[in-house]
Amino acid sequence: MCDFKICIIGAGSVGFTKKLCSDILKVPEFANIEIALTDINPHNLDMIRQIIERIVARNRLPARVTATTDRRRALDGARYVMNCVRIGGLEAFADDIGIPLKYGIDQCVGDTLCAGGILYGQRGIAAMLDFCKDINEVSEKDALLLNYANPMAMMTWAAIEYGKVPAVGLCHGVQNGHRQIARALKADFEDVEIICSGINHQTWYLDIRVKGRPVGRDELVAAFESHRAYAQQEKVRIDVLKRFGYYSTESNGHLSEYLPWYRKRPEEIENWISLDDWIHGETGGYLRYCTESRNWFEEDFPRFLEEADISLADYQRTDEHASHIIEALETGRIYRGHFNVRNGGAIRNLPEDCIIESTGFVDRFGINMVEGIELPQACAATCSASVNVQRMSVEAAITGDVELLKQAVLHDPLAGAICTPEEIWQMVDEMLVAQAAWLPQYADAIPAAKERLKVPKAQTREWKGAARQVVRSVEELRSEKPKPVRHDLGTRIMG
Repeated sequence: MCDFKICIIGAGSVGFTKKLCSDILKVPEFANIEIALTDINPHNLDMIRQIIERIVARNRLPARVTATTDRRRALDGARYVMNCVRIGGLEAFADDIGIPLKYGIDQCVGDTLCAGGILYGQRGIAAMLDFCKDINEVSEKDALLLNYANPMAMMTWAAIEYGKVPAVGLCHGVQNGHRQIARALKADFEDVEIICSGINHQTWYLDIRVKGRPVGRDELVAAFESHRAYAQQEKVRIDVLKRFGYYSTESNGHLSEYLPWYRKRPEEIENWISLDDWIHGETGGYLRYCTESRNWFEEDFPRFLEEADISLADYQRTDEHASHIIEALETGRIYRGHFNVRNGGAIRNLPEDCIIESTGFVDRFGINMVEGIELPQACAATCSASVNVQRMSVEAAITGDVELLKQAVLHDPLAGAICTPEEIWQMVDEMLVAQAAWLPQYADAIPAAKERLKVPKAQTREWKGAARQVVRSVEELRSEKPKPVRHDLGTRIMG
């Protein structure tokens, strides 16, 4: 029986935290652990405390559950720390989407790259350094940080390189794409094996096999183009597959905003997206989804509490990596997955210092990455462009260097395809001023940015984007009898 403490920062993301904790408590050896929940929102924190305590009580586990808004207290003595925060909440997120729209940049998600993702990283990294300071001071020696917060690569890079905390970034894009490939090929998921490698949200299925038989580009293209739903929902991914020869892990909406080719001409954006679900390319789709999720949040709580009163014997553990990694480290049972870690030469044609997402194995000795991988040249070129933006963005977030931040946005593939340098310089000033409350490292630079904005040099316009949808009210959601809100995206909405 294991006896250790797990701290979850941003635990008020109720549905996601419930899933993580259920996965962990499903491991028999973990019945005696302590789960310490912390969040800046006491109301949400109390709700998730009730849910996890009910799971523990219903299953008669000796596990201990604590909840506090005092982060250091929650981190004290922790062996594992999970980070699920969204710094700035929906207020800052709205600026990540809305301000770039004034300059012609149409994002679907805006949480990983492009103008929105870069500014999101500036907010998140400032907080990440505080988390790492506390972990180093009060948690167990060499406590492992399992980061679920986006922008995944930037946040994990900052924790490892500047926070000096052992960290691994965790995302479910590889698993979701794996399931999608199996469905397109009309094969059972268990019969489809993959090797995937690249960087987060630009990871590539380098080898796909069905019962040991290799699946080539032509077969995969034919499978997706003949699939009634995917042929319409995944136009960008299919086009990239045709041109690169490899399928990307990331959704149509995500992938379209990491590349300079599909969202730069407003009149053509709708040719590449589908509006049947936000994730397929809708303008500000994730912001709308998060806003509706928050509005519907109180409606979901009774259901979550009711579901917590179910025996873990009847609960099917998910493929979120966290519980499997901890199980492997604590018990020695080997786990294979795809993890975000410092490259260190595992992928030969990406920089050693960057954060890769690639195949690895976990056992008592740690996370062991498969080495010697070489990405196809087109895949490597796309990843390298993003890595350079990530590196500049992380350093800017650490130093508060406004010029470097602007250079990072200038070199972003989509931003650079749309905006002039003058437009990017002004846009970044506008975003810094709007988000100053969450950007302590830029405090000294904000007054100068305000002064520059008094005499704008670039024209802007009021634009809702090429494919913006209206946020539905709780009443509308209720009348439409929607499916239960998906709380599986791995990032904290409100924190």
